[in-house]
Amino acid sequence: MYSVDFGFPVLGATVLDTGINFGIYCKNKKNVILNIYDFAHNTEPTLSLKLDEKINKTGDIWHIFLRRAKEGVIYSWKIDDSPELLDPYAFSYTNHKECKNKKSIAVKKELFKERHLDTPMSESIIYEVHIKLFTQNSNSLVKFPGKYKGFMEKIPYLKELGITAVEFLPVYEWDEYTGRYDSHNKVLENVWGYNPISFFAPTKKFSSKKNLDSFDEVVELKELIKELHKNGIEVILDVVYNHTAEGGNGGHLYNFKAMNKSGFYILEKDGENYTNYSGCGNTFNCNTVMSKDIILNSLKYWYLDMGVDGFRFDLAPILGRDEYGQWGGQSILNEIAQDPILSHCKLISESWDLGGYYVGDMPAGWSEWNGKYRDVVRKFIKGDFGQISDLVKRISGSPDIFKRGNRSPYNSINFISCHDGFTLYDLVSYNTKHNLNNGENNRDGENHNNSYNWGEEGETKNTEILNLRKKLIKNFFLILMISQGTPMFLMGDECGRTQHGNNNAYCQDNKSTWLDWERAEEFKDIYNFVKNMIKLRKSYSIFKKDSYWECDDCKASDVILHGTKLHSPDFSYHSLSIAFELKDINSDTKFYIALNSYYGDLQFELPPLEKGKKWYVLVDTSKEDKYNFSNTPTPVDKKSYLVKSRSSIILISK
Repeated sequence: MYSVDFGFPVLGATVLDTGINFGIYCKNKKNVILNIYDFAHNTEPTLSLKLDEKINKTGDIWHIFLRRAKEGVIYSWKIDDSPELLDPYAFSYTNHKECKNKKSIAVKKELFKERHLDTPMSESIIYEVHIKLFTQNSNSLVKFPGKYKGFMEKIPYLKELGITAVEFLPVYEWDEYTGRYDSHNKVLENVWGYNPISFFAPTKKFSSKKNLDSFDEVVELKELIKELHKNGIEVILDVVYNHTAEGGNGGHLYNFKAMNKSGFYILEKDGENYTNYSGCGNTFNCNTVMSKDIILNSLKYWYLDMGVDGFRFDLAPILGRDEYGQWGGQSILNEIAQDPILSHCKLISESWDLGGYYVGDMPAGWSEWNGKYRDVVRKFIKGDFGQISDLVKRISGSPDIFKRGNRSPYNSINFISCHDGFTLYDLVSYNTKHNLNNGENNRDGENHNNSYNWGEEGETKNTEILNLRKKLIKNFFLILMISQGTPMFLMGDECGRTQHGNNNAYCQDNKSTWLDWERAEEFKDIYNFVKNMIKLRKSYSIFKKDSYWECDDCKASDVILHGTKLHSPDFSYHSLSIAFELKDINSDTKFYIALNSYYGDLQFELPPLEKGKKWYVLVDTSKEDKYNFSNTPTPVDKKSYLVKSRSSIILISK
């Protein structure tokens, strides 16, 4: 069947025409065994090969070559007295509930043959989305609900909306175990994917095929990425390098712990217990030689072989921590941003972990989720006092945060909601979180949401409340799309998606989290509003500058601040409104934008225009749905405009 050779010190399964080389890193280990299986469901190996330390080991890498072995070989490792282990460098696993033991599958590397789209960050509109939850609902009417192929069927929807990039929640294989039960004693499983087993292998959970022995999931995901590219949509992966599914003491043994516990995890001073900056039981030590190697190779595999365009790094500060858990200094964060290949990817960080908040502190080359943008815009729309000064900074690209690092406005990823927290609809529908179904007595999830229900908690049949909620959602999207920086929003926010008040729905794989496509029809006016706002943003350079807005009260400035009176912005504590005049030099067009979060109507003076031009109403969120955004703007014949309570307007010069 196979003939065995000593092999060469390369990690993972390297598939060649003559056979397969297997390599694994093991520090201070004496017994290493490679097991080969005929089928995924087999519990006993067909072939068990004990490696000889004298001929099958180079440094700390154990290796062996199987001549005549072909792509698709199923295998596992055993190290000393460990159970069977997964190869952390494998590109596919038999990871499925039907398999008693998870195993690795040898897959040949193949470079992505198409060029990346390389859409500039300043031109990007990011849509954060979960592949399964997007189409799992039967009313999605796709042939393959919840699968890579099912997502492909909905690409026309995304293209019409105008987004330029999807940001997928984790797609590499994860452990779904949570140890939690809902109120009906049903086992709750992790559906989001933030519990990685591997940094390479795409999950089989989204594969349309049920053949456990195949690597169809690799093929299907690559096909999805190609189809998205054909439609002008980039792919950003949410990657989790801050911890692994092995947990802390007593956690599951998949690979890293058995290979070299102290080399892959940040340990307490006792050298035994695991630090927990991730909140998930362990902290991956991202700055040892071997951990850097696997992270950098993982990123290059996804970029070069799978065709991914960029990455969002979950709890990114952990990648900047040293072996003692201290933040700062030279780290893999710098190396990624300076790498001759990876520096051309979109690099986005979630710049906080359990050890601190570091927005604005990432190295040059990184963009960051701007949590301060989220908080300020939420507070302003809710009607909190004392927000106007900060709101102007956030709309201007947060120069107080990013300018000091010599970075551009588009390094600020502006968002109001994301997977972690309330959906946008729930943000205006609930005063408090409702997470009882997560099995933790409502203790989990963020408590400080800056949300408000506007009269009734949750769903309502009160037309007045419902119309107000829809108006506020449109106010949120208006601010998001006219702000300097890179806008991102959560799947379904464009059509009123609700999770019924659950702001930590990581373990809810049911209709409460699946996108309801019938509801999408019900809230079609919001979808149309968002589509039009995206189109407006794309059409004028003033909304997507590479440099920061300079907000001065002079004719030469591209931004002039106003209040209800011209040139008199009100920054006082109790102020709930602001207006500004924008000049789009490329099109010789001016915009006047007024934001009113006051409970009453406010009359705003309008700046005079050059002779022959008038102001036209492009957007008024207080108007009936079909008139919120007018593709045939109506002229304003007065020198002022009444902005209704809790409404926003955009006027355009013609």
